[in-house]
Amino acid sequence: MGWPEFLFLLEGMKWTIALSAIGFIGGGVVGLAVALARTSGRPMLERATAAYVSVFQGTPLLMQLFVVYFGLVLVGLDLAPWEAVALGFTLHASAYLGDIWRGGIEAVPRGQMEAARALSLGYVSRMRDVILPQALRVSLPATIGFLVQLIKGTSLASIVGFTELARAGNMVSNQIFKPLLVFGIVGAMYFALCWPLSLYGSWMERRLAAPTR
Repeated sequence: MGWPEFLFLLEGMKWTIALSAIGFIGGGVVGLAVALARTSGRPMLERATAAYVSVFQGTPLLMQLFVVYFGLVLVGLDLAPWEAVALGFTLHASAYLGDIWRGGIEAVPRGQMEAARALSLGYVSRMRDVILPQALRVSLPATIGFLVQLIKGTSLASIVGFTELARAGNMVSNQIFKPLLVFGIVGAMYFALCWPLSLYGSWMERRLAAPTR
C-alpha cells in the first residue's frame, strides 16, 4: 500500500463527495417541490407525489440505479455512468427529502398558516416567510441524517462502473492483495466523512430542542 494507491483512494473519495453533493442538492430541489405538492391540499397532486415517494422508498437503491442506467437505454437515452448515477441519486434523495420536509411542514402549527392567511399573504409568501423557516427548524436533524446515509449509499454506484471510494478500494485491493488493509483505510475515509455530520446533526437537534424545554 504505497502513496500512488492512497492517492487513487483519495480520487475515489473526491467522486464520492461530488456524487453526494449532486444527489443532495438536486434531490433537495425536487424534494422541496414534492413536499409542497404533498401539502398543497389538492388530492390528485398529493396522491401522485405520494405514489412517487412510495416507489423510491419501497425499492432498493441498487435496483433504482440499475433501472436508470440500463432502463433508459431502452427508450433511447444512453447515459454515461456519471450521468446515470447522478440522476439516480437525485431521484432517490428527492423522495426521502420530500417526505422529511413534508413532515416538517405538517409539524408547523396550523394557526401559523391561518395567521398568514389573515394577513392576506399569498401562497409563495406564506410558505417562504412563515411556514418553511419553521419546517426547516423541525426537519434539519433528519435532513443531516439522510445526508449521512446518502454518502454511504454512493458505494452502490459501482454497479454501473462508476469509480467512487468503495470501487476504488476494490480496485486497489485486487492489485496489492491486501483487502483488510485497503478496506480498513476505505472505512476510515467514510468515517471521516460521516462522523462529523452525525455529530453536527446531534448538536443541531439539541440546540433546536433547547428553546422548547
